[in-house]
Amino acid sequence: MSSRLMPGVLDNRRFLVFALLVPVLAFFVVFNTIPTLWLLGLSFHKFSLISGMPPEFFGLRNFEDIYYNKNGIWGDLGRTFLFVGVGVTVQTVLGVLLGFLFWGSKDMPGRRIALTLLFTPMVLTPVATGTFFRFIYDPTFGVLNALLTGGLGMGVVDFLGNPKIAYWAVLAVDCWMWTPFMTLMTLAALGSVPKAELEAAEIDRLSWPKRISLVIWHHGKFILMLGILLRTIDAFKTLDLIIPMTKGGPGQTTRLVAVELNKQSFESFNMGWSSAYSVLLLLISIAMTSIFIYILNRRRRAR
Repeated sequence: MSSRLMPGVLDNRRFLVFALLVPVLAFFVVFNTIPTLWLLGLSFHKFSLISGMPPEFFGLRNFEDIYYNKNGIWGDLGRTFLFVGVGVTVQTVLGVLLGFLFWGSKDMPGRRIALTLLFTPMVLTPVATGTFFRFIYDPTFGVLNALLTGGLGMGVVDFLGNPKIAYWAVLAVDCWMWTPFMTLMTLAALGSVPKAELEAAEIDRLSWPKRISLVIWHHGKFILMLGILLRTIDAFKTLDLIIPMTKGGPGQTTRLVAVELNKQSFESFNMGWSSAYSVLLLLISIAMTSIFIYILNRRRRAR
């Protein structure tokens, strides 16, 4: 009896799997595959939305213009990689330190309130955060300058107008906003460590450096590396934090690749050039992601 019903059950399961996959695949094709192919095709054309002319085949000239620094891509990439490298490093170091602090103080009074306040910057929208800090940095009525001049007796500092300071002022806001994310990933990594192994390490009187390297890092490295990957990808696309703060200025000091792409696409409407720019950034993002995934998979296989 069961053998007769088995083919029907299998058919129903296959139909269910197919029915669940079709909407996902359709969404992926419509909102991912087709726009990507359209973007790739448009990158080989000269096309402006305000010219009123149809797209003109341009070959590789858009890529040549980008390569030969016509719009400063090398400076934008340099500032972006510096922003990503310094920002993610600082956020990881601070996040790990805060994660260990809260992990080791589970009986601390007010721990939940402190964690809630710590994670608040992470849930704010970047545009709201950028606007908020633009007023804090304001040289005329900003709170920070009021503290510097009134409390410390220092002169007024134009944080977002000084080319030597603006970049680091924006980076500081990014670190303030996303350090809680790395703290959360650190707590998740620490939570994945078996308590039995921690107790065994304590009984064996292992020093804390050895506990971290032999026990904690062994179990929590995948989650922590995953958090670094997610922050790297997100930091490479930083735009909505910079627009309300500096709009890429003063000059080109805070102009990252996403800011320039937004300017060419939605201010100059140079769709052909911006499509080629997007393709190059997509290739760079794929390369970075592939390196991280390779490292993650290699570490998982080593376990």
